[in-house]
Amino acid sequence: MKRIISTEKAPAAIGPYSQAVEVNGTLYISGQVPLDPATMKVVEGGITEQTEQVMLNIGAILTEAGYSFSDVVKSTCLLSDMANFKAMNEVYGKYYSETPPARAAFAVKELPLGVMVEIETIAVK
Repeated sequence: MKRIISTEKAPAAIGPYSQAVEVNGTLYISGQVPLDPATMKVVEGGITEQTEQVMLNIGAILTEAGYSFSDVVKSTCLLSDMANFKAMNEVYGKYYSETPPARAAFAVKELPLGVMVEIETIAVK
């Protein structure tokens, strides 16, 4: 059975998608960008601040669905510039200090709202 996950502690969807969908004990979190859920504006600062906000948004969705970062099995990180990979990785690594998930990271031409990072996440119970 498909369960739609939504929380006010993460940014509302800015298009025709759900924050997350859970199916058969697997949680699929849509790509999160660094929007402050209270203002729906991109957080100020550089890649460090943007990655921190993305991870906070992912954490809020995980919590709402009854999961945690330890349940995450796969992440896909999209960067506007691979020069930001090291700084993104430092923030990301704080959330996965033990048994980190599988991951892919790509530089893309452009991300929504002109942000520097977007991360999608899959978690399993």
